[in-house]
Amino acid sequence: MFKSKFLLVAAGAVIALTAAYFAVFAVPQKPKQVASQAASQEISAEPVFAASFRDLDDKLQPLKQWRGKVVVLNFWAPWCPPCREEIPDFIKLQDKYGERGLVFIGMALDEKIKVQAFADEMGVNYPILLGEMEAVDLARKIGNRLGGLPFTVVIDRSGRIVASEVGGLTMARLEKIVLPLL
Repeated sequence: MFKSKFLLVAAGAVIALTAAYFAVFAVPQKPKQVASQAASQEISAEPVFAASFRDLDDKLQPLKQWRGKVVVLNFWAPWCPPCREEIPDFIKLQDKYGERGLVFIGMALDEKIKVQAFADEMGVNYPILLGEMEAVDLARKIGNRLGGLPFTVVIDRSGRIVASEVGGLTMARLEKIVLPLL
């Protein structure tokens, strides 16, 4: 009797977790623009520039080193399908506009070995930082209250958050945001 109840509860938990995963990650969702919220709530980029995270070479990288540039800060994970889809466009945009002051920063939320393998496979050409709970806290401070991935924030040269979006971004959408800032 006890064993069958336990199995029933365990099966229910697996079903609930699977449903939650597909609701968040597997079902394509239209990116939700919250740029107007960022502007209206005056979400400060100061927590970004006050933070430091380790890179894939285990060197501590202060984000303040990118102050004065147009920063696209992208919170992502290798297991996240929309994250995996948008990164090739980020690589192209970094190549195209890097000399004009655009810098992508990937804030990875996974184990170093998995992040390194994915970055190598994709040929990522911008800084990848490793975040854990501190990165999740940072994302919340700058507008990602529900913790969705990917989460992307665009910061202008004066250090203001000018756009933030939860969900995958297309190259066209991101160019429309960053080109006026360059």
